[in-house]
Amino acid sequence: MIEFKNVTKEYTKGIAALNGVNLKIEQGEFVFIVGDSGSGKSTLIRLLMKELDPTSGTIIVNGMNLNRMKHRHIAKYRRHLGVVFQDFRLLKDRNIYENIAFAQRVIETPTRILKQKVPAALSLVGLAQKYKAFPRELSGGEQQRVAIARAVVNEPAILLADEPTGNLDPTNAWEIMKLLEEANERGTTVLVVTHNHEIVAEMKKRVITMQKGVIVSDEKEGEYKDEN
Repeated sequence: MIEFKNVTKEYTKGIAALNGVNLKIEQGEFVFIVGDSGSGKSTLIRLLMKELDPTSGTIIVNGMNLNRMKHRHIAKYRRHLGVVFQDFRLLKDRNIYENIAFAQRVIETPTRILKQKVPAALSLVGLAQKYKAFPRELSGGEQQRVAIARAVVNEPAILLADEPTGNLDPTNAWEIMKLLEEANERGTTVLVVTHNHEIVAEMKKRVITMQKGVIVSDEKEGEYKDEN
């Protein structure tokens, strides 16, 4: 599903954000990526989103070589990705229904299908009754649930979550992780970047620990490790 082969990314020549990373994630896995700030976690996510290109090495996703992907094919590639951010990134001037519908309209989903998929996604995250609400009328936890609904509405093969619980209290954080786990149970490959030690320890998923641009441990049922 996802493979990094000796991937290095330098923002400044000679200073590597990722340094010779080798990584393989199988279809249907749930993986935590942990590590201190500056360890390379967000760079890894941005490479998967094709926001960045590696300085060297090869990235294969779903059989596609991202290095060779032409610019005109990037939008189509991203349709198979769902992305959830720490700061929700909802459109403030549109209601919840329109926030999710926007993700569908971008890929020219017919209106009749859109009318089925958007309510289904909202039901999935427990917000079916709030489809007319605007982001400012929702709590942080509710906004993040909308972000997850938006991320899963296209039934992506891969879901990337970058600090999805970073702005939430513990109760809401657990609700968000449960939604991500449910997406995984439906067959979506899930990668979660997090600093939340408790969640990582409790969920007993595969844990990849990064430090200064390299993978320092990769455990099937790991824990958050401080690598200071």
